[in-house]
Amino acid sequence: MTVRNRIEIISQILEVANGGVTSKTKIMARANLSYVQLQNYLITLSDKELLRYDLDTHTFKTTEKGFKFLKVYSQFDQLAKD
Repeated sequence: MTVRNRIEIISQILEVANGGVTSKTKIMARANLSYVQLQNYLITLSDKELLRYDLDTHTFKTTEKGFKFLKVYSQFDQLAKD
């Protein structure tokens, strides 16, 4: 079993919401998080403007800042693997 760190979980959440509008349920399932964990991450990512919540559709979407985070994280991850 692999233990994920906070940055890996954040990356997974942003990747799930990367494709456009995404529900809490979809994020929770794909990122393998409990509801309480999900709530905490969604608040943090929204506060840091990495994720945006749409009140009309009740869905989440990765922001431009979130995409920048994913790009940097991907580069770092590749360096760590090399």
